[in-house]
Amino acid sequence: MGKGNSERRDLMNTGDTAFVLVSSALVMLMTPGLALFYGGMVRGKNVLGTIMQSYIILALVTLEWVLWGYSMAFGPDHGGVVGGLEWFGLKGVGMEPHETYGPTIPHYAFMIFQCMFAVITPALITGAFAERMKFVSFLLFTALWATFVYNPLAHWVWGSGGWISKLGALDFAGGTVVHISSGVSALAAALLVGRRLGYGSTAYIPHNLPMTITGAALLWFGWFGFNAGSALAANGLAASAFVVTHIASAAATLSWLLVEWIHRGKPTTLGAASGAVTGLVAITPGSGFVGPVSAVFIGALAGIICYGGVLLKGKLRYDDSLDVVGIHGLGGTWGALATGLFASKAVNPAGSDGLFFGNPGQLGIQFLSVVATIVFAFVMTLMILKVVAWVTDVRVSDEDEERGIDITLHDEKGYSF
Repeated sequence: MGKGNSERRDLMNTGDTAFVLVSSALVMLMTPGLALFYGGMVRGKNVLGTIMQSYIILALVTLEWVLWGYSMAFGPDHGGVVGGLEWFGLKGVGMEPHETYGPTIPHYAFMIFQCMFAVITPALITGAFAERMKFVSFLLFTALWATFVYNPLAHWVWGSGGWISKLGALDFAGGTVVHISSGVSALAAALLVGRRLGYGSTAYIPHNLPMTITGAALLWFGWFGFNAGSALAANGLAASAFVVTHIASAAATLSWLLVEWIHRGKPTTLGAASGAVTGLVAITPGSGFVGPVSAVFIGALAGIICYGGVLLKGKLRYDDSLDVVGIHGLGGTWGALATGLFASKAVNPAGSDGLFFGNPGQLGIQFLSVVATIVFAFVMTLMILKVVAWVTDVRVSDEDEERGIDITLHDEKGYSF
């Protein structure tokens, strides 16, 4: 055993280790960035409560991840469905590399990198029930969702022995695990929690768009760690993922603004921010498998598709407060399917060719992974929210909602004039 540890240490690469640790810090920054992105879009009386939801998830999910989450997601396989609890409390996870999860970096580095993914995913869902969920019910929901939705999905797709991984589905950095799961769960939450008071007759105007733009910029910045870091090495694949991430976001920003300009008559800063995030979402699953020109198509179409998805919300009359379904749900779905179209082994020999490169079967595999994620996340989220509702009220009272969650839940105000 000692000899094996020594051999693994000899394989460790300081450049790769530094790269993954910096990428972990970039992904961590995405959650405060999301807090600002969401915080600027709500009304002023709810800004602190909205920011608090993302901020506290950093603490809550980190402890869940260290104690049992990482073991469930990446621990020894149990039937292709979930990891066991053999690594509870990070037992057996240490400074030596793991032959599967990054052979040139410490196991700790891989663990903390994945921790940041586990943190931001439930934070994305909070945009669906913004301005109306009780803090205690939010905490309970988050802990249960991370445990029973995120961890199994992460194992399916990325864990050694996971059934979607063995199927051959491609998800480089979280199209299914992060974005489809959060978008579909957001839809379930919006339907079960219910609409905000005055929905359909009240104008919910973002109170601080400079805050939202700043948050979007931090997300764009942090996303380089999200996607490029998923190469788990400072190499050409990381550079490729970095490049296509930037290209797709730029293309989606422009395409969203164009359709908004045609539809509404004017381009908006909120549209630019939403378009940028849409492109980042869509390129995530394919970032390690597609080239620059493919990234242009993926990003440009994502801006158009997701803009339409946000408009559809009004037609269907569900109150997804901050467009999580339209941006992350639809964007992640398009990105996962687009990977089945545009993936090329010329970019990543360890991947697979997509439909446009002579392998139509890959699109079918991507479609199956999308359907499985949608069904699992939606059903499990409904069940979890039912459990939460059995324990405590899910949403604040009508009076508290009118006054705002900042003062009623946290006894604070975001602004004093």
